[in-house]
Amino acid sequence: MLLRWNSLVALGDSFTEGMDDPGPGDTYVGWADRLAGMLARNGPEFRYANLAVRGKMLQEIIDDQVPLAISLKPDLVTFCGGGNDIMLPNSDPDAVAEVYEVAVADLRAAGSDVLIFTGFDTRSTPLLRSLRGKIAIYNSHLWSIAERYHCRMVDLWSMQVLHDRRAWGEDRLHLSPEGHRRVALKAAEVLGLIDSPSWNEPWPALQQADWVTQRKADLKWAREHVVPWIGRTLRGESMGDGLAPKRPELLPLARCTEENYG
Repeated sequence: MLLRWNSLVALGDSFTEGMDDPGPGDTYVGWADRLAGMLARNGPEFRYANLAVRGKMLQEIIDDQVPLAISLKPDLVTFCGGGNDIMLPNSDPDAVAEVYEVAVADLRAAGSDVLIFTGFDTRSTPLLRSLRGKIAIYNSHLWSIAERYHCRMVDLWSMQVLHDRRAWGEDRLHLSPEGHRRVALKAAEVLGLIDSPSWNEPWPALQQADWVTQRKADLKWAREHVVPWIGRTLRGESMGDGLAPKRPELLPLARCTEENYG
């Protein structure tokens, strides 16, 4: 295959940083690193930067990451943001989309191809399913932006395979390693790197817990993950405060293995 993209810069929040897909030390791998690994296999001169930082709001991504990405002049940019904004009470998906579009316009004007992502369908997540309407509105805007600026789109909303709990980490807000692997494969399919929809392989059969056990797990999840998130939000704090991007420079990617990036 003739490699079209020799460089990739990934922009975003925890989704793109790779939580909860553990890597070496205290780092995360995630779908973006896995996608970079696939691109690197087809071109020894491929370079990759990941500027994403967990907890970032869309305006922070635009202020801190987009100008750096433009200065690096990559062939391809992945841009996902706005999810943390949409989760806030009284947030306006129309207004968030307007901010997002300006950044996409700037990235495209700089000459980079752009790969963007819809929001997930939260119908299977307790307490978050009430956000489905706002996410759907936001997604409609993202599809329009993709068409106007000729961006490729990874439609996370339509990935029914992600409704299985095994696609998600303990906090149910971040993908599990297998969830990240499937999103990376979906992104690779959108980019034309692979032909088979292996991201959509059925999950092995799993015995469902009884109703009482599921409700106890839901309460434990709310207590240990949702309540602390609400507290941080109300205090104006973020998981990413004081953290630097894990891969801030556009550098060659070390030889990738199936174990790390498959």
